[in-house]
Amino acid sequence: MKINDFPNHIQPYLIPEVTGNVVYRCLGCGAQFDIERLLYTCPQCGSVFLLVDLAFDRLKKIPSDLWHRIFDYRRMLNLPSLKGIYRYHEFIGPVIPLDAVIYLGEGHTSMVEANPYLQDLVGARFFFKNDGQNPSASFKDRGMASALSYINFLVRSEKLSDVLAICASTGDTSASAALYAAYLQPKVKSAVLLPHKKVTPQQLAQPLGSGARVFEIPGVFDDCMKVVEALSEDYDVALLNSKNAWRIWGQESYSYEIAQDFDYDMSHKAMVLPIGNAGNITAVISGFLKFFEVGIINHLPKIIGVQSSHANPVYRYYFEPVPEKRIFEPVQVRPSVAQAAMIGNPVSMPRVIQLVETYNKKAGCQAIFFAEVEEQAIMDWDLTANRNGHFACTQGGESLAGLVEAKKRGIVGKDDIVVLDSTAHAMKFADFQQMYFEDRFPAEFEITPKKSLQNAPELIKPKGLDLLPSAERPLKGKDFDRFVQQTAKAIAEELKLRS
Repeated sequence: MKINDFPNHIQPYLIPEVTGNVVYRCLGCGAQFDIERLLYTCPQCGSVFLLVDLAFDRLKKIPSDLWHRIFDYRRMLNLPSLKGIYRYHEFIGPVIPLDAVIYLGEGHTSMVEANPYLQDLVGARFFFKNDGQNPSASFKDRGMASALSYINFLVRSEKLSDVLAICASTGDTSASAALYAAYLQPKVKSAVLLPHKKVTPQQLAQPLGSGARVFEIPGVFDDCMKVVEALSEDYDVALLNSKNAWRIWGQESYSYEIAQDFDYDMSHKAMVLPIGNAGNITAVISGFLKFFEVGIINHLPKIIGVQSSHANPVYRYYFEPVPEKRIFEPVQVRPSVAQAAMIGNPVSMPRVIQLVETYNKKAGCQAIFFAEVEEQAIMDWDLTANRNGHFACTQGGESLAGLVEAKKRGIVGKDDIVVLDSTAHAMKFADFQQMYFEDRFPAEFEITPKKSLQNAPELIKPKGLDLLPSAERPLKGKDFDRFVQQTAKAIAEELKLRS
């Protein structure tokens, strides 16, 4: 739809201009720094940043109903730069010109309501938001579109050149970083660090296919992260992990999309998200806070962060009910099917602590909760969801298991509508499904398959057939007809079909 086809009163708002006064703000000492260079931690105290628009109050001058119309009308535009996360440009990247925006198809992923059977089984009305539908098949593309759009802007402004983008990953971050960096070749190249033999073959194939330099190192994700941090401190590289505050900004789009999909009515809503490096839950909290401050939404939804008992540092921190007694301690992770969330020392923990406190104060009550689930529950609920028409990844299974736990604890009420985050595509974690079907999980996973959830192909070779078709020797005539009839009969008997 063309600009001139829209109502006159909305036309001036549809194409956002470069506005705002954005700075890095340290969560430790409060110092502020110019964004004209890439910074990841505070030079004064070493803490992480949030990006802050010092001119944010200008957005409050636009009435909430007008904001609703702006975003809803933008949905009909055919401009690539506004098709993805930058539909919400004023809230995500107001200083980035639209011609610097990188759009590879990310954002606006489907929100699919569970079928009646599954909702009755769980005891709640809920949706899966399928972020595996992003271009590299995970939610990481939201943050990467933001981080690489800003890098693209700096390169075009000649403030950066010969960029090497680097990240540590459990799989999804590396796939996303390599994809977006490849789009900016030859000005941007990428390298990724992965824990040796702790990434699925499907995830490993993605950065290799995008042309990244891939380095595997011993240990787990937290070890890779320490190496990447050392590289970013001592060498001129662009760090693309969630320590990069631009990543957080892009991932806020998740909140904005959900608000828009519910026509901005967030009363009696709840979000359930798996926690890995804590960047995503940080972004979701921040996004809803911004929309609430401007008046685009009138209620702050409940947010429930979920962790496996095999990687649960955030849950353990908030398990202590007295805030003054809470002490954050990293944990040594154990093998988890929610592999992307298998992180024992999340770099965004300082952001979580600050934003959770702010969110609960703005909500006027406790609105953010944390739940712990077992590996068995993650796999069982993941397979149950997918047997009911979904394609949830194991992190999506963790979200569903978290919803079940939240129901038990009374966090989710009968009137709540819940959105579960399935962070990646199920095919990335198909190996875990196969391990479940074949009952070959190593003992450390603590998973025993339920026969009712196992599945396997069945070879049909009807008895009495001497001749069977093959690629080299196809059957013809009566032999082929006999094969078809006998095979159909054998399958019908297995399925107990009536003629």
